[in-house]
Amino acid sequence: MVLPKNYNKNKLLNDIVVGIIIALVSIPISMGYAQIAGLPVKYGLYGSLFPVLVFAISSSSTKLVFGVDAAPAALCGALVSELGITLGSEKAIKMVPAITFVVCIWLAIFMFFKAGKFVKFISEPVMGGFLSGIGCTIILMQVPKLFGGKVGTGEVIDLIKNIVKQGNIGVNKTALILGITTILLIRIFARFFPRVPMAVIAMFIGIGLVYFFNIDKTCNIVTLDAVESGLPSVQAPEFKLILLNGRKIIMSSFTIALVILAESLLTTNSYANKYDQTVSNNTEIFSYSIANLTAAFIGCCPVSGSVSRTGIADQFKSKSQVMSVVAVIAMGAMLLYGTGMIAFMPVPILTGIVISALMGICEFDLAWKLRRVDKVECLIFFAVFGAVMFMGTIYGVLVGLFLSFVTFVLRESSPERTMLGCIENHEGFYTIGRISRAKYIENVAIYRFLGSLFFANIGLFQADINKLLSNKKIKVVIIDASGIGNIDVTAAKRLLSIYEKFIENNKKFYLCGHSGKINDQLRDFGAGKIIQEGCVKMSIDAALDAAGISRPFKLVDSSKVNLISITSSDTMAEFEWAYGYDADEKMEDLADSIVRQIVETHDFDAIEAKRKGRAFARGYWDAKSEEELLDRVEEKLDNYNRDHKEELDKEEYTKIEETIVKRHIRLYEKIRGSKE
Repeated sequence: MVLPKNYNKNKLLNDIVVGIIIALVSIPISMGYAQIAGLPVKYGLYGSLFPVLVFAISSSSTKLVFGVDAAPAALCGALVSELGITLGSEKAIKMVPAITFVVCIWLAIFMFFKAGKFVKFISEPVMGGFLSGIGCTIILMQVPKLFGGKVGTGEVIDLIKNIVKQGNIGVNKTALILGITTILLIRIFARFFPRVPMAVIAMFIGIGLVYFFNIDKTCNIVTLDAVESGLPSVQAPEFKLILLNGRKIIMSSFTIALVILAESLLTTNSYANKYDQTVSNNTEIFSYSIANLTAAFIGCCPVSGSVSRTGIADQFKSKSQVMSVVAVIAMGAMLLYGTGMIAFMPVPILTGIVISALMGICEFDLAWKLRRVDKVECLIFFAVFGAVMFMGTIYGVLVGLFLSFVTFVLRESSPERTMLGCIENHEGFYTIGRISRAKYIENVAIYRFLGSLFFANIGLFQADINKLLSNKKIKVVIIDASGIGNIDVTAAKRLLSIYEKFIENNKKFYLCGHSGKINDQLRDFGAGKIIQEGCVKMSIDAALDAAGISRPFKLVDSSKVNLISITSSDTMAEFEWAYGYDADEKMEDLADSIVRQIVETHDFDAIEAKRKGRAFARGYWDAKSEEELLDRVEEKLDNYNRDHKEELDKEEYTKIEETIVKRHIRLYEKIRGSKE
């Protein structure tokens, strides 16, 4: 267990309070997840004891809350159902710890191969679609329990049929009201009052309704079975069950272990980055493995890091795993002295708590964002989601990994490319098209390729360069290779072929800006001639100098030159570089705000305008940005004065104009002076 620096009495007291809150939140959630996994509710409480203690002692994370959680429990329950075993039966009670043991073995294998570094290859859309599919599947399983029905099994169509079937048998309206009200209250409080543990409050309200008002009898509300007091006993899993169902258990357990690994490590590293802490991925995987080994020997389902409870602990500013130790002590006390209240817990309310928790793991907000930003990744999200819902969890994982691979290959085969130019009286090279003031250097094409150059994209690269080669106005083509990290033998041979075509056409070709590693690869793959003949340079400026082109460059308006049309992201003024296509709209908004200030104060403060620009642009502000702003302010102020002459008299307007012109002159001198 890691304690942060300067851990003191106040932090200890805070962790004690947080631990008690986590224990209370874990009671209803763990019981519900145990049922989802195919176990009686008491095993959910057992999973919040010794496995959590083992994790707390061995983990390098100070933030992650471990225990029985939605995704592993759901996957475990799905596997039990696929094996033809009734959830909650004696067979299920024997099968689940065997599954947990195999999960432990997989996690140990992951640790041995240091699999933490491979988690980055599981994309957010894949994980989001997978967890959302699991969440929705289990919600559909649980829905009948809201109105007094029985849990369904299978995929989405079977689950919907079961809901309809249970509804036709009969709906307990009071149970339905209790369940839906629970869901609404928890979701509303999570949105507006996140520090209030509404799930715990709902649990105690339900217990109170049964204890004081006997709604179990008067309204025929089903309650949980009584749980005997005492701590869990230790017993080895039945390993023969693994042998009897080997292939299915081994494959499905791999999926469960992978989900535990990905979800727990991503959460751990997210909070570690947030608080500038260091965690060891391999230490964490070891902790997950031995925690699941402990769970297997007390009959529990697989345990995992809990995103929701970690978030709650963070809201209450937990500082260390002391909070997990306290939560274990509080849960142990409840098992020893407080199990009597469990028999008073209404099933519809517990189901409402579980459904609201499952809604929390669904990431449709991510899908909404992807729909606007990246439609391909949005498609991956829903493809994985649909595969889980209609075909099962294993197919969801396979579909997700396959689509991630295909997307990676497609993107690498068509990377970003740009044409670069210059801005008059401005250093550097800027993207043509995105940067409004950027112009081509006469007779020169500067082409930037952003991505490794290999067999899948060298054709695209060659097609672009051939277009430039065929343009009679272009005498020099410079490849800015600063974004090329690797080339393969196919690319090297094509580069040599391209270079020789330029020689045949009496045109100049340069490769520049890349690392020395690319030169080694060119020589190794037989394209060293490009280097030997001096056509590889360290920078664009060096390539221009070698071609006999020096500053000041003769620039040509990009609209008058018919070159290949490709766009990307680079700079003009810093503001346009930072905000790209939104720069114009943002600059307009800033100019409007300054004109409003001029009208209100009847004055123009150039220093205040510069400060406002820097603040508005988050530091992406230079003299060119300020010049652009002043141009717009002058135009808007002129239009405003024409339409509202009564608000600024002629003398005030003239004085303001003179101040703006003086600022323009100072900016011009500053820009010109920095170039000389």
